[in-house]
Amino acid sequence: MSTSATITIPGYVAGTWTVDPVHSEVGFSVRHMMVSKVRGKFTSFSATMVTAEDPLQSSVKATIDLSSITTGNEDRDNHIRSADFFEVDTYQTMTYQSTGIRVDGDDYIVDGDLTLKGVTKPVPLRVELGGFGPDPYGGTRAGFSARAEINRRDFGVDFNAALETGGLVVADKVAIELEIEMVLDKA
Repeated sequence: MSTSATITIPGYVAGTWTVDPVHSEVGFSVRHMMVSKVRGKFTSFSATMVTAEDPLQSSVKATIDLSSITTGNEDRDNHIRSADFFEVDTYQTMTYQSTGIRVDGDDYIVDGDLTLKGVTKPVPLRVELGGFGPDPYGGTRAGFSARAEINRRDFGVDFNAALETGGLVVADKVAIELEIEMVLDKA
């Protein structure tokens, strides 16, 4: 594990950052009917990042509105919002709170807790730093790509149906894919 003394991040700025939802995406993919993947995203989310002088002491917190799911099919989206999957009438949001950051090769691992349907489990995010830099509006931006994989059943998302040929309609493994752009809050 590296220490902050060995970490050099060009343009790095300590401060509080807010997600730019117009230039960010919270997406996922899951295997469907054992033959293809369905991709989707959430259109309503918020996140705050606090970058510390020591980058490994930084933190992030995100909230995702589960009712904002879109997979390109309204019937499927409504089914995912139902009690069979997210149960948005009871559990309106999913949250992520970091618990630590560590270096792994050229990437960072953000360790944190994901809460979905009232269940909290540790989910590490593998983060690729896009960079820090000025924007044309006099502000400062930071960009990140992140990936994780969860087992949806670990969070009580248990609905499934068996296929006549064997296997299930929806796989248990869900890939989480994030493209995030943050804006440094002005003091």
